[in-house]
Amino acid sequence: MIIRKATLNDAKGIAKVHVDSWKTTYANIMPVEYLNQLSYEERERLWEKNMTNSDVFVAENAEGKIVGFSSGGIERSNNYPGYTGELYAIYILKEYQGNGLGKLLVKPIIKKLHQKNLFSMVVLVLEDNPSRLFYEALDGKKIDTIEINIAGKKLDELVYGWKDSRTIL
Repeated sequence: MIIRKATLNDAKGIAKVHVDSWKTTYANIMPVEYLNQLSYEERERLWEKNMTNSDVFVAENAEGKIVGFSSGGIERSNNYPGYTGELYAIYILKEYQGNGLGKLLVKPIIKKLHQKNLFSMVVLVLEDNPSRLFYEALDGKKIDTIEINIAGKKLDELVYGWKDSRTIL
């Protein structure tokens, strides 16, 4: 598995992972109509834009196919004093989950945050998403719960924090 900084040429592969992993991860969490309307093209445009505002890394398999990605940067909400960085997203195709790839994708985000003198970090994850256990395994501490609305469905989003993200490395 190769982990590398994403380029604009990767937007299409990132979009495919984003949509496909949402459909498997959130199948029993979000309304099926919402998941069915997700579009590769729309997500590709989103990631072309996102890559100019955040650090994005991809995981490629032996054939050079993008199978996962992560992004991060400055904490966006300003709701968590003492937390300066944020892991914005990490998505991995279902068949590549559970093999340590998540940690491999988190590490370069943390290193980029450290280069910006951002040593604390948060991540937001849906409470019903089993991947939240990944953040708990990395010793993330639950610091907040936020109610959000997606496609008319109320969901709880957990905020995990690390006062010192160097502990993950």
